[in-house]
Amino acid sequence: MIKYISTRGSAPTLSFEEAVLAGLASDGGLYVPDSIPQFAPHEIAAMSGLSYTELALKVMQPFIGNAIPEADLTKLIEESYSGFRHEAIAPLKQLSHNEYLLELFHGPTLAFKDFALQFLGRTLEYFLKKKNETLTVVGATSGDTGSAAIAGCRGRKNMKIFILHPKGRVSDVQRRQMTTVTDKNVFNLAVGGTFDDCQNIVKSLFADEAFRKTQHLTAVNSINWARILAQVVYYFYAALALGAPARSVSFAVPTGNFGDIYAGYIAKRMGLPIEKLIIATNSNDILARCLSTGAYGMGNVVQTSSPSMDIQVSSNFERLLFDLYDHDGKAVVALMSELGRKSKFWLSAGAYQRLKNEFAAGSANNHVTEKTIASVYKQTGELLDPHTAVGVAVGRKFHSDKSTPLVILATAHPAKFPAAVKKATGIMPTLPAHLKDIMKRKEKYAAIKNDVAAVKKFIEKAK
Repeated sequence: MIKYISTRGSAPTLSFEEAVLAGLASDGGLYVPDSIPQFAPHEIAAMSGLSYTELALKVMQPFIGNAIPEADLTKLIEESYSGFRHEAIAPLKQLSHNEYLLELFHGPTLAFKDFALQFLGRTLEYFLKKKNETLTVVGATSGDTGSAAIAGCRGRKNMKIFILHPKGRVSDVQRRQMTTVTDKNVFNLAVGGTFDDCQNIVKSLFADEAFRKTQHLTAVNSINWARILAQVVYYFYAALALGAPARSVSFAVPTGNFGDIYAGYIAKRMGLPIEKLIIATNSNDILARCLSTGAYGMGNVVQTSSPSMDIQVSSNFERLLFDLYDHDGKAVVALMSELGRKSKFWLSAGAYQRLKNEFAAGSANNHVTEKTIASVYKQTGELLDPHTAVGVAVGRKFHSDKSTPLVILATAHPAKFPAAVKKATGIMPTLPAHLKDIMKRKEKYAAIKNDVAAVKKFIEKAK
């Protein structure tokens, strides 16, 4: 039976249920499985032809064990993806020779986060009902996590959800997807600062043991292991469609918080034949700089046309560090402490070499992003959102072996970022029918200063 351990080494070992309900470990670390289930090539081959929901059961069940009986897990998975607008759930679309888009924007909020958060919301509710308990869900968003988390948790009687977003630093559509939800258990906070400020507030709330216990806090950010787990599935789905395990596949992933590409790393460790994992960042390029220099150093957040990646501290990178340092929690604590003191740390020579063995990385600024949106539209008629365009631009830099398929994760619908798309192509992308009137709906949110105490007070008083 897989257990869950903290990347910082001193929090209690938990079951899957306990890790999901806790979110963040009590020592400030992130929960990871103590071992990774392995699939042999013949087992992966046997998954070919499964529907998305059937595949999800096969991939996720080894991590969950008996925490959720198979019949209940099947039902949770089927319900999670029943609201997606494409029957394939994660369809592949060919962009050019041996280059594909994996469309991850057919869920209720038009972003890849729906894959994890539709599942997480239902899983939290399942465990809470069983225990007859309530939870306070807290999360920070750079744009897409918030709306997807709200969509997964709205209306659920045994939980309240509080989402912090950086005021004025998300697109209008992203903001309204959060602030126009009227369910009584949903609370939006517009924080005066950056996403990193929002994330730091959330981490401070979890670090306050008394507040955490009295409010029954849990996390929906990608610090929650269940989110990573749900995202592993679509790597298998895409690779199987392109001939795995007989054929290797490469992936280019637009990422800020490192969660989406970390899920690909887990898929590879499970036995999926992934040749190259390409980290694609915008001008907030801490991950690309780390790959090129061995130094993980924070800078100032730059506002870009791909705001969901406007991040300087990639929370899930800590999970990878734990592997790079052979599960040495003390080494991770030392690195994160150094980051806090000096805003930078250097990887050891061994860890740096391991990192380079597993990943490639590059960045694309606004100009390159705009050019990519324009050129892809001109060549194929396909509209890309700016995050996906970053993935295309960087992916093409590193896709040297054209005999291996390259899958670029299309992480958001272009209509979530209409200004950037129109500027590049002259075309105004249209929202799906269920969101056509979103710009006319009434908004409900609280503007709040960048202050942990102010956020605590708001949560305590919310009804």
